[in-house]
Amino acid sequence: MPTLQVRELPEDVYNQLSYLAEKEHRSLAQQTVVLLKEGIRSRLKAKERRRLLLARAPEIGLSSVDFPDPVTLVREDRER
Repeated sequence: MPTLQVRELPEDVYNQLSYLAEKEHRSLAQQTVVLLKEGIRSRLKAKERRRLLLARAPEIGLSSVDFPDPVTLVREDRER
């Protein structure tokens, strides 16, 4: 099994991780793996959900014209 080493982990993150591990009766390593899995799963689900919604957009009457250009939105935000 591969090993992951994290350098310069902020102390507050370590303390929170340690607290959660103790609360869940897990080792620090076990808790880290659980949280990483949950975070990865959550992020992948969100991307997949967006992809499916965009694929269904024409079915529900939305076109690409209805979606703002992300580049334009970022520029507007930076100009504020």
